[in-house]
Amino acid sequence: MLGKNYPEHDINKVFDLFEETINGGGVSDKCADELSFINKLFASLPPQAASYAMMALNGTPISDLPKEAKEITPLYIRFLSLAEYLEKVEYLRELPDLPSTDEIMRRHKMMDSLAAHEKAFGAPLLGFSYNAGTNETEEVDEDEQKQEEGSGTLHLMNAQASVFACTDPLKTSMFYEKYLGFKATHLNDEKMPHIRLVRDNIIIALVESPVRIASPTMYELIIYASEPMLLYHELKAAGVTFIEDLKDANESKNELSNRQFVFEDNDGRRICVSQSTEII
Repeated sequence: MLGKNYPEHDINKVFDLFEETINGGGVSDKCADELSFINKLFASLPPQAASYAMMALNGTPISDLPKEAKEITPLYIRFLSLAEYLEKVEYLRELPDLPSTDEIMRRHKMMDSLAAHEKAFGAPLLGFSYNAGTNETEEVDEDEQKQEEGSGTLHLMNAQASVFACTDPLKTSMFYEKYLGFKATHLNDEKMPHIRLVRDNIIIALVESPVRIASPTMYELIIYASEPMLLYHELKAAGVTFIEDLKDANESKNELSNRQFVFEDNDGRRICVSQSTEII
């Protein structure tokens, strides 16, 4: 849902606001192309199309727009989706020093919702696609589009898991479930019986060993997070032991390394959570 005040009549000013937000970073690589695509589509349409877009942006339901706007409803949907996406990005840039639990959950939910907006970026619209190389729109061949939509990429490597050797895998599993929010599956019917821990895109396999094999490196696992502050406060509230705290946003600007924090699990493993440089 949109919450920002926008100009009522000048769509070019809106596109300038969108571009300013995109230039601030933290958006999908395809976001700028999506903006150019939508801009060019509106430029190719009669002026009324932009007028109706401004009405929708300022609160008029798309279903209440004049009848002549119905044929380009998908364009209005993409336009409003881009506006909402950029509002969320702006909100997430502001990092509160002491967020409440409700605020942490709100930001988690908002982060998860970005992918739904990004899925449409670059997709054909109204029979046209955008060519970033030429900065022009091109008509889409329906047969080619259907063939492309029906094809898929075969990934020979689908996932990976770090392996932690534990003297008591069950105890370690309980720690990761209680304090770190992982879900455990006990896989005793495989050649190497283990407990599989899963949270988001992270998978860890716990195997039994007479001794815990420590890594010779500084950390035994690095987790890349799009917004480490949220995870930091979640783990802090759970009572996890920190080896290195997360610095506040202003202080971290002067650091040469990524913004990060380091915590310790029940076996003494040091796990680093580092700021991701990519939108996931």
